[in-house]
Amino acid sequence: MSGFLFSLTWFLLFLGSAIYLAYNRVSLFASTVAMGAILLAYWAFGDWHWLTLLVAILLYAPLVFVNFVDARREKVTRPALNMYRSMLPSMSETEREALEAGSIWWDGELFSGMPDWDQLMSFPVPKLSDEEQAFIDGPCEKLCSMLDDWDISHERADMPPEIWEYIKKHGFFAMIIPKRYGGLEFSAYANAMVIAKLASRNATASSTVGVPNSLGPAELLLHYGTEEQKDFWLPGLAAGTEIPCFALTSPEAGSDAAALIDSGVVCRGKWEGKDTIGIRLNWEKRYITLAPVATVLGLAFKLYDPDHLIGDTEDYGITAALIPTNLPGVSFGRRHHPLDVPFQNGPTTGKDVFVPLDSIIGGQEMAGKGWKMLVELLSVGRAITLPATASGGGQAAAYTTGAYAQIRRQFNLPIAKFEGVGEALARIAGHTYIMNAAVSVTAGAIDQGEKPAVPSAILKYHCTELGRKVANDTMDVHGGKAIMMGPKNYVGRNYMATPIAITVEGANILTRSLIIFGQGAMRCHPYVLRELQAAQDEDTERGLLDFDDALFSHVGYAISNAARAFFLAMTHAKFSKVPLNTPTRRYYQNVNRYSAAFALATDFAMLTLGGKLKVKELLSARLGDVLSCMYLASTVLKHFENQGRRATDIPLVEWSVRTLMYHAQEQLHSFLLNFPNRPVAFVLRLVIFPRGRTYSPPSDELGKKIVSLITKTGEARQRLSEQAYKALEPGSPLGLLEEALELSEKFQPLEKKLRQARKEGLIHSEYLGHQIDEAEGAGVISAKEAAEVRDYHDKVLFLLSVDDFSPDELGRPGSGDRPVVPEMTHETVALVASSDAAQSAGKKKAKKKPARKTSSRKTSNSKVAGNKTATEKPGKKKSKKKSS
Repeated sequence: MSGFLFSLTWFLLFLGSAIYLAYNRVSLFASTVAMGAILLAYWAFGDWHWLTLLVAILLYAPLVFVNFVDARREKVTRPALNMYRSMLPSMSETEREALEAGSIWWDGELFSGMPDWDQLMSFPVPKLSDEEQAFIDGPCEKLCSMLDDWDISHERADMPPEIWEYIKKHGFFAMIIPKRYGGLEFSAYANAMVIAKLASRNATASSTVGVPNSLGPAELLLHYGTEEQKDFWLPGLAAGTEIPCFALTSPEAGSDAAALIDSGVVCRGKWEGKDTIGIRLNWEKRYITLAPVATVLGLAFKLYDPDHLIGDTEDYGITAALIPTNLPGVSFGRRHHPLDVPFQNGPTTGKDVFVPLDSIIGGQEMAGKGWKMLVELLSVGRAITLPATASGGGQAAAYTTGAYAQIRRQFNLPIAKFEGVGEALARIAGHTYIMNAAVSVTAGAIDQGEKPAVPSAILKYHCTELGRKVANDTMDVHGGKAIMMGPKNYVGRNYMATPIAITVEGANILTRSLIIFGQGAMRCHPYVLRELQAAQDEDTERGLLDFDDALFSHVGYAISNAARAFFLAMTHAKFSKVPLNTPTRRYYQNVNRYSAAFALATDFAMLTLGGKLKVKELLSARLGDVLSCMYLASTVLKHFENQGRRATDIPLVEWSVRTLMYHAQEQLHSFLLNFPNRPVAFVLRLVIFPRGRTYSPPSDELGKKIVSLITKTGEARQRLSEQAYKALEPGSPLGLLEEALELSEKFQPLEKKLRQARKEGLIHSEYLGHQIDEAEGAGVISAKEAAEVRDYHDKVLFLLSVDDFSPDELGRPGSGDRPVVPEMTHETVALVASSDAAQSAGKKKAKKKPARKTSSRKTSNSKVAGNKTATEKPGKKKSKKKSS
């Protein structure tokens, strides 16, 4: 028995040393020496059996062999390279260009299995300059005060002329344009904060401002345009005399840019009276924001040169050009109506439109490079506009719903006291905190020169999906208040707008299942792209050298991740290194654990499935979810540090990270359940979950702490909705609800006094409005106190009220004459129930009235957008409302 224990001790020493060396990624040579020393000691001092020693030597021999580089290269690497080349999946040019777009940032660290937190923490805190802060406090605040959602969405189906003019005059379309061209030259962080503030107020305004500052003509010109093109177009774009749009989506192509049928053929034609070589364009586009009012159209099309007028190439591929919309053959002005959110969006077509070659963005040398241009710019723009819009909407939802749940009472209690409502409130606050963190930290990285292609896809997908969840929970808490449309409904329009963000810039289903992990696995993995490039190197010997280095580095990386994943799972990552000794240190360790597990699962998926992983979309989506959760959790931790480690925010940090990492755990579990190679899945489960799935979601008690944060006035509530428009003025629901919340806290002692008076029988009514009168009459409260509470009660009633309309006000425009239904009163009900003569008399009271007239949507550009050939739409009669 003692011999067995002695041998077991040596075995555990050998195994533990191997895990330690792999965990810490000790070099190959040093690891070989260390393991050799242990084996030698076992031979010299151990009570060994010859068979045991033989097995140990056989296990050690390959480690020695791979240190002889020349031998391993010929015996192992060359055959492996030949096999690898035969297994390489096909890759289209658009896929290749997408993989090469952008830069690798924190996403690369998460793929490493051993993230260097110092790298993330060293990034400076994103801040607004004095000029940017003044813009947000001045023009941006003023624009928000001018916006009337009901007037824009219901009465006009557009923003009024004075708002269009204000947007142009104050440079809202020019935030990304340098000052030398007349723009504002704002940082990415400032751009995001402006969009977030506008989104908290009105979806139409935020969309209108966001698009020109994202993927559009200005961004394309700044990065790829010639100096002549910049000088010609950018001053007008900055001044607002030119309205831009960018047309990519075709009716049958959708997200598959390679399937574009819009074409441009190089030919000879007339331009400004002169014979010139140019491009004859034909296109049909849809879903194009600002197209109905645009003066310059950025167009993506496929360029062909059948007569070889500009070179030997015949099919150049996707190209981007700038097209003035006043050219013959250009058709625009008709509008889509996206879910009753009336930002200018519509189709555009072109038939035999002739433009010179210098219309190509960047000139003739950029012919065929349009897709590369687009995906490179998406790596930045996709991280700003839509995520910031979702963040702003979340901030408004958290601010309004927290206050509403406190002033809205059921069963003599604020509805925030009910656990079911509290669960929704916690989700609203937690999801908003995640969105705020992701937008702030990623925008800050962009300002430091990063072009985070994979994180931008993560933000686009997850922020818009979290925005949808927040909107759903906000609707649930508000109930009937949220579904009755009218000027008093501050929830419904944002709820209707959420699917729009889900759809644009790559549908979310596509982004999750194909882009996040598909691009990340190739782009961010430390060795996969190097192996691919080495295998495709035309210099075979150089490719062999590079492949050998990448392959054996990859093997060591995989062994290390297996050791790290197992050890961190067994110890709950309690011994994992973290950058800071703060109350959040355990969350850094949790990310460390899942980084190693994710890297290991990724390697085995690519090794066993090879090119088939490309079509295993659900497996890719789950791995993408794990990567996304780690990235978002990292931004939460960084955001907490950036905001000064506020103790009051710790519940939000804990809820956010726990929610994210629990989801990461469950997606890894689901990945293993569905992994087609069952023996590999079994081994991976033993390594990744040796103690089972031990991570738990946020507790109910933690949720209650968060409810307390957003239903009470205080710095945590204000900080969560920092960018939201909260001015206290008529028509500003956020400001009015905050005022009511403050008053509810102020009058809590008086309300307590009323409840006590009712218990004592001094007052009898259950309704607060009547209790005030009774209490004043009974001397329970003074006349001054009664007046103050009555004023508070009136304000609450107004905020809880909804709109109603006369039947004719809800008629559809253009429906023709129709009978007007009389208002149903006791008298009309009696008439209906009486004799035929009475019914006849009642019918005579129903007069016919012509329906409201509106202009056809076939008109050209809206005059309010500044188009020179516009026709103005007749105004609509204002609706008459009354409160219910």
